Amino acid sequence: MRENGDFKVVGKSVPRVDGVAKVRGKAQFTDDVVLPGMVYGKIKASEITHGRIKEINFQRALKLPGVLAVITGEDSPKPYSVNDILPTEYPLAFEKVCYHGEGVAAVAALDEETAEEALALIEVTYEELPVLLDPLEAMKRDDIRIHDFAENNTNHEANQHIGDVDASFEDSHVVVENAFYSSYVQNGFLEPQSAIGDFDPGSGKLTIHHCNQLPHYMQRMVSRALDMPMEKIRIVVPFVGGGFGGKSEAAPLSLVAAILSRKLGRPVKITYDRNEVFFQNKGRHPCHMNMKMGFDREGRITGVDFDNTMDGGAHSSWGFVVLWFISALTHLPYKIPNVRFQGRRVYTNKPTPGAQRCLGGVQVRLCVESIIDQGAEKLGMSPYAVRMINAVENGYQTATAVTVAHSEFKKCLESVATRSKYSEKLGKLPFGRGIGLSGGHYSSGGAYLFYPSFRAHSTANIRVDTEAGVTVFVGATDLGQGSSTVLTQMVAEVLGVDYRDIHLVCQDTMLAPMDNGTMDSRVTYGAGHAVKNAAMDTRDKLLEIAAVKLGFGAKQLDCAEGKIFSIYNPKKRMAFMEAVEAYQNSIGPLFGTGAYTPPQPVGEYPGKLIGPSPAFGFSAQVAEVEVDQDTGKIHIIKYYEAGDCGKAINPVSVEGQVEGGISMGLGQAFFEEMLVDEDGKMINPNLHDYKIPTIMDMPEIDAEIVESYDPTSAFGNKEVGEGPAGLVIPAILNALYDAIGVRFTEVPVTPEKILRALGKID
Repeated sequence: MRENGDFKVVGKSVPRVDGVAKVRGKAQFTDDVVLPGMVYGKIKASEITHGRIKEINFQRALKLPGVLAVITGEDSPKPYSVNDILPTEYPLAFEKVCYHGEGVAAVAALDEETAEEALALIEVTYEELPVLLDPLEAMKRDDIRIHDFAENNTNHEANQHIGDVDASFEDSHVVVENAFYSSYVQNGFLEPQSAIGDFDPGSGKLTIHHCNQLPHYMQRMVSRALDMPMEKIRIVVPFVGGGFGGKSEAAPLSLVAAILSRKLGRPVKITYDRNEVFFQNKGRHPCHMNMKMGFDREGRITGVDFDNTMDGGAHSSWGFVVLWFISALTHLPYKIPNVRFQGRRVYTNKPTPGAQRCLGGVQVRLCVESIIDQGAEKLGMSPYAVRMINAVENGYQTATAVTVAHSEFKKCLESVATRSKYSEKLGKLPFGRGIGLSGGHYSSGGAYLFYPSFRAHSTANIRVDTEAGVTVFVGATDLGQGSSTVLTQMVAEVLGVDYRDIHLVCQDTMLAPMDNGTMDSRVTYGAGHAVKNAAMDTRDKLLEIAAVKLGFGAKQLDCAEGKIFSIYNPKKRMAFMEAVEAYQNSIGPLFGTGAYTPPQPVGEYPGKLIGPSPAFGFSAQVAEVEVDQDTGKIHIIKYYEAGDCGKAINPVSVEGQVEGGISMGLGQAFFEEMLVDEDGKMINPNLHDYKIPTIMDMPEIDAEIVESYDPTSAFGNKEVGEGPAGLVIPAILNALYDAIGVRFTEVPVTPEKILRALGKID
């Protein structure tokens, strides 16, 4: 097979395989699914922020015509978490509510209107408790515990000390320190979470239709939460209207729908309103951070000391993972020999943050890229030069024994600096105009599963026959990022067939084999290895039959454009499906299988299980901005990006991922922030008051895919979907400093903050 980028299908910009169905309205999302006998559920949200549940009276609701069932936390008293670590959450609050909007009871009725009416008839009596909203206060208050089982409100702690940080600072020519804050952000997907629980009393099997990123994780979690064997649970994921990490957990409504369905013996659908999406959150963690960094005379980074307090909201969620990811992402994309990380995730009485695009990376890049600019200024050096001196290269090994097999990070920095004329403009533009640079990276899937298991991280099966052609079974979920298209491109490359003729069966735990899920930018890399291996297995078997028919050795044959032919005499050929028929007639069904597990780093250090990756994508960005000194509004004159994503499997999709990541970063930089009042009630739980970028907010983007090929990958590819989101905030903040001489250290940077910094308002 062709290697090192000489491909026929891979690397070509092709239309999405699901594009026509979506454009024509044929794609079914979870809320579009209607099952025979289906009824509708609604969840009653807590009207207080913190308190004990003394009594729930639902008799009036139960008597309402059309109401079929009411459940409370008593019907689901087992806590759960997404990754087995410190379960704290319940489908419905059990004995206690920990944030405003937490579900306390649920109703199933013949229609949504009746279910909604019934909620108003449920009376809940509480014993209210003091409310903690600030993690810095909550970690000191042992007298008020958000979870009774815990000794205090610190959810997790992470401490990593590699090298001698204090000695490195003593030997440094320049040491820079600053405090930073990253905001409380929602994922902002357009499709609210929706789920259908469908329990079959005859077989005892439960099917859940749910817009979820990790169906196999969800299957495990439902099994534990509901005390059911995994083989009795099927998770089906229809089309998904965006996830960005926020759908990587089983939302409480999926468990509630399952419990109601098990109670009634018929399907139950629950779909969140937009305010419920905000109450359940699972977006980006707010962080209070302090970073100290040392530099030698030449600008080399000598050491980093990073302290981080995360606002964890009410429950565990992905908190343990995010905390350690922030630590792990500190080690790249620069060479840092000495690192000390001290972090903690603290419970507060707010909706729980979880995972969001560029998980952990947004917080790290905000600090590192701002500090590098500050250090460069003290050194009297260009921020670009400091980054180039410290940028990692092929073969670099971090202090945590993680190897960077391939990096074109320097090319990314060179590209944006050249195209934007960064060096010519920095410090030379008129007051109010400025330019800012940032660099970054992200992992292409983790080296470890997030639960104890030694199974493969990705598995793929392929069936080829004259009845259905090529059918690929893989467990990865397409959230709209285009993974279904790139995986079919990979199979088409190996088998030499049209990618549009390949049937992909995925997002169903009964039909598709185990996959670690759509998270951590791992699908194209990890599932890509699995489908390539399965396709190679299939191809090798088929070529043995074709070799007999054509009179050549199997290794002398190749596949392309629906044909199998001799590489020495291309006129000697046969149709792909003709070979398939011959295989079926002589041997039987044609199946191929493939799997992939990333290599496991050998180093022993705190936090080893979180962050190590087989490959890393790299990127660099430059923002040129202009500040309106009368209104405080920031205008982006132009935005530049360069990315090393290895071989771009589908370049047009890469462009979409980069632009989407920049859009998400701009939202957090300028206006995205969930706000709660002094009682813990959310002020802006809707897309009217919580602003996300629209096309009208987007600048002109000049993005470049840096020519690259990662030899550790199945087709030379690596991460692109998450890394670009992390670079935006520091690029903007560095540009603002160049524009008006004010170093902003927290986001969002609103017009009011600009005017206050300029002394225009108090």
